Amino acid sequence: MPQTAPASPSPRRVVYLQALAPAKPPTGTACNGCGLCCAAEPCPLGMLLSRRRRGACAALRWSPPERRYLCGALAEPALWLPWLPVAWARRLVRRWIAAGVACDAELAPD
Repeated sequence: MPQTAPASPSPRRVVYLQALAPAKPPTGTACNGCGLCCAAEPCPLGMLLSRRRRGACAALRWSPPERRYLCGALAEPALWLPWLPVAWARRLVRRWIAAGVACDAELAPD
């Protein structure tokens, strides 16, 4: 019977975030704008907007007054989705990125 190799640990990557960004919340709790998920890789909408599948989402924005990260497509829909009326774009983006639902990033920050 062939032996299977032990599962290798997931690769470590360095993701740079603002020092004032909040710590990543536990998976399943409310998003706090830590930015880790979007800095690690874009969501499906971010892939479309960024035109890439890896690396930070181009729409990720740091908000100095709020001291948290924001989705640019939600914060500035006219910039990212100019062909849609702003109210429609916000409603669609909120649904597409599951804004306000919960943190679903299974990432472990160091």
